[in-house]
Amino acid sequence: QVQLVESGGGLVQAGGSLTLSCVASGRTFSIYAMGWFRQAPGKEREFVGGISRNSDVTYYADSVKGRFTISRDNAKNTVYLQMNSLKPEDTAVYYCAAALAGRVVAVYTEASKYNYWGQGTQVTVSS
Repeated sequence: QVQLVESGGGLVQAGGSLTLSCVASGRTFSIYAMGWFRQAPGKEREFVGGISRNSDVTYYADSVKGRFTISRDNAKNTVYLQMNSLKPEDTAVYYCAAALAGRVVAVYTEASKYNYWGQGTQVTVSS
């Protein structure tokens, strides 16, 4: 079992920045590929970004590419999502997720690939 706890959400003006953190406890963090997803009111949960076990590979949704950066620190059991140039359409609950990954360079975009999820943190971007 893995427990994931997100933090760092809040209210920010358009154009501002936030950094989300997700701390994992339980099994060895480095065996998991990690991802960030978000869900806005009335919308489906969508993929935001993913990172491989060894940090060598990252992948982003087109909507956040160039503005968001995902990173991880395996020594701290933590994955981060740096969000810059925030837009009102980025408003959502953001979730981190962990996927058991046999290959160290695997990154997953599908929610169904992820085994564990955090409880989410709210990000609100005002215009």
